[in-house]
Amino acid sequence: MSSVLFDVPGPKARTRNVYLNVVTAIVVVGIIAFILFRFYESGQFTAEKWEIFTFPRVQEKFVEAIGATLSAFGVAAVGSLVLGILLAFGRLSDARWLRIPCYWFTELFRAVPLLILMMIMYYGLPSVGFKGITPFVAVVVGLILYNGSVLAEVFRAGIESLPKGQREAGYAIGMSKGQVLRIILLPQAVRSMLPVIISQLVVILKDTALGFLITYNEVLYYANFLGGQGKYGSPVVPALMVTAVIYVGLCLILSGIAKLVESKMSSRVKVVKTKVGQLG
Repeated sequence: MSSVLFDVPGPKARTRNVYLNVVTAIVVVGIIAFILFRFYESGQFTAEKWEIFTFPRVQEKFVEAIGATLSAFGVAAVGSLVLGILLAFGRLSDARWLRIPCYWFTELFRAVPLLILMMIMYYGLPSVGFKGITPFVAVVVGLILYNGSVLAEVFRAGIESLPKGQREAGYAIGMSKGQVLRIILLPQAVRSMLPVIISQLVVILKDTALGFLITYNEVLYYANFLGGQGKYGSPVVPALMVTAVIYVGLCLILSGIAKLVESKMSSRVKVVKTKVGQLG
């Protein structure tokens, strides 16, 4: 069945799309092969450059760095979700004194680059008297301020996209606006916007890598340290390749968990609808 916004391609269009896909795949494979060949030609796959990764101490430090990355991600993810919900509720409030500050807060921290936020936290605040700002605090606070503001718009858009009848039904049974938001609208908005929320969580995980610029000892910071070891051939490229594999693995695990949560929520909704239908 064709869509209003998309016409089903005909035989010629399907054939053309197949050719384009094949050509694109060949080009991508060719680029990857050329890069790998250049790595091989420049000696990036020699045993000398990879020997350092066989040392137990190096592997332990990588595990510690992964733990630091996950710690920053976990705190930042929870903080961003909480801040996003609070800002979204503030944006939807009828009180002007609450709605306007939440609007400007969201717009401000969405516009400021995340790296600048981290540097302000770590280098700027101590210069004006705020002591004890560790790299972990700078990374986490920067991530929360930026991603919380982005998620605020996600939650607000999800809530406003719901049918007005949802609100009216809540008001009809005597709920306040806050109760309607918390009990009726927010759970539905989270379920409908879950793919976008998960995508933003993946962004948070990857953005923890910016912490190496303010000396936070996460995966990229330690990889950069290993890449500078001259007696092992300065394995910069191998260290970055290992780091890339680690980040891809972490993102795939997070995506898998997200799909599992999404399927659980969908199955729960189906069970509830079935029971309601039986009662009806």
